[in-house]
Amino acid sequence: MGKSGSSSAEEVWDDGREESARRDATRKDHFMLPFIDQVLEKLAGKSHYCFLDGFSRYMQIHIALVDQHKTTFTCPFETFAYIRMSFGLCNASSTFQRCMISFFSDLLEDCMEVFMDCFTMYIKSFEACLNNLSRVLLSLHGTEGIVLRHLVSTRGIEVDKSKVDIISSLSNLAFVWEVRSFIGHVGFYRRFIKDFNKIALPLSKLLQKDVDFVFNQPCVDALQELKKRLMFAPILQSLNWELPFELMCNVSNFTLGAVLGQRVKKKLHVITYASRTMDLAQVNYTTTEKKLLEIVFALDKFRSYLLGSKIIVFSNHVTLKFLLKKPDAKSYMIRWMLLLQEFNVKIRDKKGAKNAIAD
Repeated sequence: MGKSGSSSAEEVWDDGREESARRDATRKDHFMLPFIDQVLEKLAGKSHYCFLDGFSRYMQIHIALVDQHKTTFTCPFETFAYIRMSFGLCNASSTFQRCMISFFSDLLEDCMEVFMDCFTMYIKSFEACLNNLSRVLLSLHGTEGIVLRHLVSTRGIEVDKSKVDIISSLSNLAFVWEVRSFIGHVGFYRRFIKDFNKIALPLSKLLQKDVDFVFNQPCVDALQELKKRLMFAPILQSLNWELPFELMCNVSNFTLGAVLGQRVKKKLHVITYASRTMDLAQVNYTTTEKKLLEIVFALDKFRSYLLGSKIIVFSNHVTLKFLLKKPDAKSYMIRWMLLLQEFNVKIRDKKGAKNAIAD
């Protein structure tokens, strides 16, 4: 449990009221638990059993850093937020059961039943029981695994190759719903694709209202480029909170892009990519305004990583370094400057030859 902030001594600890409000605001996860009667029927009549119990139950599951603030509760002198999944969260049981089933999916219905943190192995001979116990324990020693359609390992985060193979097998798209489905599936892995919005722009235009569906050559090129980027997606590195973060930002006529990385042994390793399309007003900004907008977008997108950390921003527009001191800036630029002051930012000139990104 981590400290979130401080509150006055006059506040009353009313965690029940806070939990009720949090429960009402949470989108419910209706993942079903196994029926107890069915579990008992499957287990009955076997000659040998092995019973295991999960250690710390829900507390084994870490809460994503960007979501920890949602678990904040108050007590008389402080406010706290959970860093691991607590028993009081309304979707905790569904999340835990789904996680356990994903771990042991190849053993269920064969030699094992899972009900929350209770694991039961069953068989009709002692030797087979020992063999199944070995299979269960070995499955917990994996050095990599698929989690939420991503492959995680000591190397970092990778795309699930089985999903990518399905996407890469698609031919040209003939209907709007096919384009929407393709962008949705590829967009799930957009953190692996540099300038995703820029590449997908010809396809995105087909989804606009009152636009004739013409799958022309730019659309074909965008389709093939996105499939290629997915097939050769980089391995995203796990972050190191002891190292400074580096931001590489870029802007085109219609899109913003950013790369978040960290330098390890003089080589920059990517943590994640981000991009978005500018609105009509932003498209008409001056070059300097767009350069500042791209930095604001990147800082806001990666806020959970960057707040409180040292940040080095690489930009190819020298005037940005002096823009913070400009006394007659427009109102929206002043708001951007105030946002920048929340972060420990240092702007450096962008020199492409010295900023090679490692996969």
